Amino acid sequence: MQLYNNLSAKERAALIKEAGQERLTISFYKYAQIGNPQLFRNHLFIHWNELEVLGRIYVAHEGINAQLSVPAENFEAFKKHLDSITFLENVRLNIAIEQDNLSFLKLKIKVRKKILADGLNDSTFDVTNKGVHVGAEKFNELIEDPNTILVDMRNHYESEIGHFKNAITPDVDTFRDSLDIIEKDLADYKEDKKLVMYCTGGIRCEKASAYYKHKGFKQVYQLEGGIIDYARQVEEKKLENKFLGKNFVFDHRRSERITDDVIANCHQCGKPCDTHVNCANEACHLLFIQCEECAKKMDDCCSDKCKEIHALPYEEQKKLRKGKGASNKIFKKGRSEVLKFKR
Repeated sequence: MQLYNNLSAKERAALIKEAGQERLTISFYKYAQIGNPQLFRNHLFIHWNELEVLGRIYVAHEGINAQLSVPAENFEAFKKHLDSITFLENVRLNIAIEQDNLSFLKLKIKVRKKILADGLNDSTFDVTNKGVHVGAEKFNELIEDPNTILVDMRNHYESEIGHFKNAITPDVDTFRDSLDIIEKDLADYKEDKKLVMYCTGGIRCEKASAYYKHKGFKQVYQLEGGIIDYARQVEEKKLENKFLGKNFVFDHRRSERITDDVIANCHQCGKPCDTHVNCANEACHLLFIQCEECAKKMDDCCSDKCKEIHALPYEEQKKLRKGKGASNKIFKKGRSEVLKFKR
């Protein structure tokens, strides 16, 4: 019985290209009580591996958070399996606007303490007392209300390439960093302002809305389905699109374009650009924004030092990396002194 990947990303990519089948990139989440996350994880892997599902899925006692891709021809079978799981029946699926057959190259289903690293002690407040969920039309009305405060619950590198007009975009590295900062900055508005939040697909707002209600905010709203579903709704209903730029996503695509606005700048030369890349030096792997001209000039690297290392024979690069752990502190997203034009 196979419970883990047996193909490398390179091997999987070759198979996908050879098959020539269209794949759908999908995300969904659901808070629910799961008694045995490991058993549930194995159940998902067995069934989804047969359907050629690939992606990054987190399972915990509190629920599931999934980002994945599935062959289009297997979508109905995948949906049928989801509906066979009581708490996932008719779960909202956010289907990507821009498809890429190589968005995910492995099926990784991991058991975690939480499906979202929020740093909160859930036993200290009622996580089910959430804010009011609103669709795109109501959201557009709310954010035009002068009595509304609109807050982006994502990180700095996400909002840098795209956000809603007039939104507060906290300069934070992680979701957990943003919670207390936002509460402190908006402390004077708890009684009389409407707090409206949004994120990529909705999961961050799901927990944050309950947290802010616990902290005394009287009028709390959240965008149902996040930016992903908002983009779908404005297209289907012919609504005014109040989002600017790209929506950052956590797969090989890195982003999907919502509007033609380019609101960011190349971190190396400063020209308008909103293309995220990772530094080609594997020992660095820094996420940053780089235009085509700088990519060519810098050999896809973030600095001259990384360019020199990247030019070395592969075995020499491996020697330089030996003994250095790959942690989040090393792979810092969009923060480095070498990025002269990072805002």
